[in-house]
Amino acid sequence: MDILLVASAFNSLSQRVYAELSDEGHRVDVVLASHGPDAVRDAVREMGPELIIAPMLKSSLPEDVWREHTCLIVHPGPPGDRGPSSLDWAIAEEAREWGVTVLQAEAAMDAGDVWADGSFPVPPVGKSDVYRNELSDAATAAVLLAVRRYADGSYKPRPQNEPGVHVMWRDFFRQEQRRIDWDDDTATVLRRLRGADSQPGVRDEICGREVFLHGGHPEDRLRGEPGELLATRAGAVCRATRDGAVWIPELRPRKSSGDPASFRRPAASVLSGFPAPPGSGPGMPGSNDRPYWLPEIAAPLELPPGRTTWADIRYRQRGPIGFLSFSFPGGAMSTTHCRRLLAAWRYALTRPTSVLVLGGARDFFSNGIHLNVIEASSDPAGESWSNLNAMNDLVEAVLRTTDRLVVAALGGNAAAGGVMLALAADEVWCRTGGVLNPHYRNMGLHGSEYWTYSLPRRVGAETAERLTTEARPVSAATAERIGLVDRLVPVAAQDFTAEVERLAADLTADPDLPRRITAKATARHADELHRPLAEYRRAELARMRAVFFDPEAPYHALRSAFVRKLPTGSPRPLAAGDAR
Repeated sequence: MDILLVASAFNSLSQRVYAELSDEGHRVDVVLASHGPDAVRDAVREMGPELIIAPMLKSSLPEDVWREHTCLIVHPGPPGDRGPSSLDWAIAEEAREWGVTVLQAEAAMDAGDVWADGSFPVPPVGKSDVYRNELSDAATAAVLLAVRRYADGSYKPRPQNEPGVHVMWRDFFRQEQRRIDWDDDTATVLRRLRGADSQPGVRDEICGREVFLHGGHPEDRLRGEPGELLATRAGAVCRATRDGAVWIPELRPRKSSGDPASFRRPAASVLSGFPAPPGSGPGMPGSNDRPYWLPEIAAPLELPPGRTTWADIRYRQRGPIGFLSFSFPGGAMSTTHCRRLLAAWRYALTRPTSVLVLGGARDFFSNGIHLNVIEASSDPAGESWSNLNAMNDLVEAVLRTTDRLVVAALGGNAAAGGVMLALAADEVWCRTGGVLNPHYRNMGLHGSEYWTYSLPRRVGAETAERLTTEARPVSAATAERIGLVDRLVPVAAQDFTAEVERLAADLTADPDLPRRITAKATARHADELHRPLAEYRRAELARMRAVFFDPEAPYHALRSAFVRKLPTGSPRPLAAGDAR
């Protein structure tokens, strides 16, 4: 069928629905409702779709569109649930299970007949993590079922006023309901932080300034007066509760604060511009990445058993298998992230293992360089260059590891340089439901991270060219079919880490493993003789440097619009020639 997706943003769920519908043979296009109702009408008129689906919509569809066409809305709540903040309410009310409904658009919000629905568990993680994983799994399955039912022509959608459906309207979840009382216990504070981790954040006050808090993780040892700032770690800040403390990875200044970088970025870097609170200890002002008046307390790379503190990079070993896991907010990797992960990689190489797994955590693997940190820099071109080189150093280290088998384990989505980091491994494992974007075009970039070496050797030159120029999302299933991924891991998000451990153990038990390690070392040596990795890097960086240091290059405007969440480019993100 010809299917048009209408979405407020081409976000993770919209991309997954697009990719999996395309896998089933449908012809799918996308229009962004953020460009206004006329953009939606134009797309409907030009495409003449047989079916319209709205995977993520913050505004109403034009009435003339849903009256003249069958339009299915994905609502992130069970049948009968209505309102704009369903998942927020589920987390706030500590629901252990929640639902998703595919319903037909009508005048009343979320009141249409039900074409399909599904349920999913709600684990104690951030709202955006649940959205990209458990909710996405259930929503995509429900959309695919609804499309099959619609195509069949015999299915009659169920009205929501039938017996057994509990209809409840839930209002918009406001900041007043998210407010944190730091005299509350840690569990309550964490629930509020996790319920707004990506959007909209929790409004609070630090050092007399209003900010939004994004994300939260428990701390097991540090203590202080409720609300007191205790320490920083790897860009995060620790704040005391009544009975413990929490780590907050990111802050966002209010737009009215006068801060030119009023978008999410590492919490410590935001605090570095705040005045020290009264009674702060001595320090050396002037740091751009952390407040001098708070101690930096690192976590050991290998956490002792029983510890529950936050660390964004961890190493653990199970016999001959090493696991180097990492989890950065939004999958973005700053210069500092890359350098710290490279140091951890070098540590992992000193350990006696025959298999080294990179990744393995649920949710994002990596989305490449950190555009928010770059945009906030006093020298965005220079920071872009530093970040890219740090990313290249990390990818090169993985490529040059020839004394053991390397597995990249993707528990969630990956894009741009993050995909190329995965491709540096010998095997790529991906959870079913993951979406890959192996391209850089949306930011007006040629790309680096040795993609001109890694991508063609996996998928061939012709497919590599198509992937990087068409710039379309690729489902995990298609990624496996074309050679981007070696193994699909068909488990729920919360089971991914354990399943990766089991599969890695199978690898080490394979008597052919020593031969494979020898063969990879031989192949890498032959590739180096044919064309050194340094030559790939030089050629890629020459093109990237020309863009970074050209103030008129589209990259700078595209980056700024992306970071500041401003509409830009075409309302049809998959249109040929769109630079987004």
